[in-house]
Amino acid sequence: MSVRETRLDNGITVVTDEMSHLGTASLGIWVGAGARDEAESEHGISHLLEHMAFKGTRRRSARRIAEEIEQVGGDINAATSVEQTCYNVRVLGEDVGLGLDILSDILTEPAFAPDELVREQNVIVQEIGAVMDTPDDLVFDLFQETAFPRQPVGRSILGTPDTVRGFDSVRLGDYLGRTYRGPRMVVSAAGAVDHDRLVADAQARLGGIAGAAKEAPAPARYEGGLTLTARDLEQVHIVLGLEGRSFRSPDYHAVQLLANVLGGGMSSRLFQEVREERGLCYSIYAFHWSYADTGLFGIYAGTDGGDVGELTDVVIDELTGAAETITETEVARAKAQMKVGLLAALESSGARADQLARQILGFDRLIPVEEIVAKVEAVDVTSVRAAARMVLAGGRPTLSAIGPGKGLEPAARVMERLSVA
Repeated sequence: MSVRETRLDNGITVVTDEMSHLGTASLGIWVGAGARDEAESEHGISHLLEHMAFKGTRRRSARRIAEEIEQVGGDINAATSVEQTCYNVRVLGEDVGLGLDILSDILTEPAFAPDELVREQNVIVQEIGAVMDTPDDLVFDLFQETAFPRQPVGRSILGTPDTVRGFDSVRLGDYLGRTYRGPRMVVSAAGAVDHDRLVADAQARLGGIAGAAKEAPAPARYEGGLTLTARDLEQVHIVLGLEGRSFRSPDYHAVQLLANVLGGGMSSRLFQEVREERGLCYSIYAFHWSYADTGLFGIYAGTDGGDVGELTDVVIDELTGAAETITETEVARAKAQMKVGLLAALESSGARADQLARQILGFDRLIPVEEIVAKVEAVDVTSVRAAARMVLAGGRPTLSAIGPGKGLEPAARVMERLSVA
């Protein structure tokens, strides 16, 4: 078996998947902390911390970090989500040690230089502005906030201009020390990697990180509701949804398959009926976002303001009809798509490293691909129909829409119709 796992004394897990046919390796440090771990006064600090990681350490300037990794042909990146933050590199197998040294350096010895902090705060404010100018991005932030109001899980990852500009190096350091703890950190690598050597290097470079577990975030409370934003746009952008399921839920795969059947591809019900048969939109799809204790099931579409009423009527008909009419053929097709997606991802060293880290953080164990495939295979038409009924019965719907005012009026009526469906 190519996958190996070792836990350091401070709780950090080192997991590797050696792919002997590769000459490169994907390596990352994943942290089980993200936007959801922020206090109200810390809105956006997780994302700012991720940005500042590349702006210099006590040993390396920001330029030196970039030059060292690119000198060996590698690349470096990071990402912040609701529940996790990851820092990763892609390098030749012989340079895995250098990659880990740089990643460890930016997490254990960040400089947080005041001039770099001001510059990066300005960069993120520009990023916030870009989202505000992109309605098909902004509508999802509004959807999340409407589903989980007044909670960290419902706030945008980026923060606001005021909160982002309000952080200093002391607050960044305090947040780093409070949330980046050994038991919620994973060093994951796949490709041309030697497990024992990586464990030794990780112990040397990361062994000083605190071993006490961080405080768990508050449980999510799904509420739902309606958010309409009038904008002078050509289209109305709509996200309609209900509470989904945690990735730990026994119903998780059934809800995933429901999303696939409804709007997961060109053969899906929504694509065929709304786009192909009626020509009401260019883009429409369903999704299921899952977190540790909850989830969001939703449908996105962008359409002309005059077509909102017809489009939303069709969407509700398809969603409510799924509980009774989904077929064996549709479920079989969705299962095949999910399996291909899962197995195709395993052909990438980056996707393998990411999957291993997420399994440790989410389940505290590695899950064989055969087990995942078996769970997908176990879902049948009865359980997908039951998942549809369960989602529909899960409380008040959530709707966010951005666009010209007249197009928002029929969108608002969707709430009443779906609430009594």
